[in-house]
Amino acid sequence: MSTEFYSFGPYKIDPKEVFYSSPLSYAMVNLRPVVPVKRFADLTVEETQDLWLTAQKIGGRLECFHKASSLTFTIQDGPKAGQTVPHVHIHILPRKDGDFERNDEIYDEIDVKENELKEKLNLDKERKDRSLEELCKEAEEYSESGVSGGKGKNKGKPEREVLQ
Repeated sequence: MSTEFYSFGPYKIDPKEVFYSSPLSYAMVNLRPVVPVKRFADLTVEETQDLWLTAQKIGGRLECFHKASSLTFTIQDGPKAGQTVPHVHIHILPRKDGDFERNDEIYDEIDVKENELKEKLNLDKERKDRSLEELCKEAEEYSESGVSGGKGKNKGKPEREVLQ
């Protein structure tokens, strides 16, 4: 059994939670879905391109997988912007007609969830942590359904994350 993990800010991510990776980015399932500190501005051009190309690729596949009609990409850069994990990452939220009464309510919901996260870093409020088994099952479903594009995981650990 491998003891290598992906690094997500101060957290270790089990490789079984990762369903896609490129040399510089990786996509993992989110511990609590809504539907070394490096800031976005500090990324190189290559890192920025890779991060967004990975988000675009995974986003399109997640949109199909979830039978959604649109995607919301969110990125918070720094604590005043709502960033709770001190590491550059993008959240990808598949969207469907009627998921929110007003389209922009999703941002209010994200703010509510982020504030809950800040209040208690052990995250035991309304949204409960999913088990490693649940996370691995979702990552495996994405991999098997083609969300990962059939691309195997890289041996090297990339520095950026794209979250679903």
